[in-house]
Amino acid sequence: MIVNGQQKLRGLADTIGFAHQQWQMDSVMKRTETLYGKRMASIWKEKNISANDEWKVAISPHDDYTYASYMYPLVLRNVKAKTVILFGVAHKAKQLNLQDKIIFDSFTQWRGCYGNIKVSPLREKIITKLSKDIYEVNDSMQTIEHSVEGILPFIQYYNKNVEIISILVPYNSFDNMNKMAKPLAEAIASVIKENKLIWGSDIAMVISTDAVHYGDEDWGGKNFARFGTDSAGYEKAVALENEIMDTCLAEKLGKEKIKKFTEYTVKKEDYKEYNWTWCGRYSVPMGLLTTFYLSEILNSPLKGISLAYSTSISNKHIKVDDLKMGTTAAAKLRHWVGYASVGYR
Repeated sequence: MIVNGQQKLRGLADTIGFAHQQWQMDSVMKRTETLYGKRMASIWKEKNISANDEWKVAISPHDDYTYASYMYPLVLRNVKAKTVILFGVAHKAKQLNLQDKIIFDSFTQWRGCYGNIKVSPLREKIITKLSKDIYEVNDSMQTIEHSVEGILPFIQYYNKNVEIISILVPYNSFDNMNKMAKPLAEAIASVIKENKLIWGSDIAMVISTDAVHYGDEDWGGKNFARFGTDSAGYEKAVALENEIMDTCLAEKLGKEKIKKFTEYTVKKEDYKEYNWTWCGRYSVPMGLLTTFYLSEILNSPLKGISLAYSTSISNKHIKVDDLKMGTTAAAKLRHWVGYASVGYR
């Protein structure tokens, strides 16, 4: 929002794992194409995804570019809408005592590689249609969170004039997210109709999540290695990851499938605790529940296309150390992260 005519810029939280200059981003994309261009083309062909297809919703990783590499452009190439609503993780919600709501910001612009990214004026139109008991405007949370920030350079690479709305999702039970998602979807639907927008072409959603955080080292003293840390444990963990994607995120979007995702990732007896360590255990169901209700209101059923699954140790890393970039964590059997790229049309 603009206060007394003043612009308000959201800066950067991570200048190590992500690109923050145009020349860095251009180099990352060139190197990704060199290493993974054929693989991406093969996946698009296999999944029957053309360059002209437009996702209504997408799920993207937000980890260091050197690790997640092609998983970003694989799915974000087809996010073509002028306005993108991003559902992000609130990694540090605990330290700010945030829970049971969704979190907006009041910035007018976000820092981008290709110039500042405008916050869509649709944000205020959506917020004014919401009850104040389901949302909070918290710039402190939005400022320290990296899960939206990491996706923006790729979206802006493909669309230099993109406008965004950031929604972070802290601790929430499935039932509470379900209660919030419907009025949020109704508000978005109302804005779509009032402004004669087309879902996919004019407005789209991107859900930010890294998949499993696995291992027994450098996780703040916690052991996330359910199956052990040898190669056999890695294969079992990846098998469970693919099960989650196939069961919950692929094909026809439905509320029971979204609930199943929460059952995989969140402890039944305490919604603040992991069952399986996806950092997007709230952003994914909140984003998908919102789009599920939106699809009902607009009579536009959604089908999920699972493009690929990868991990921080399964592929060759993109070279970034000469780009004034680097890594924010290790990548090894005792500490690795999974990535899922899914598009909905």
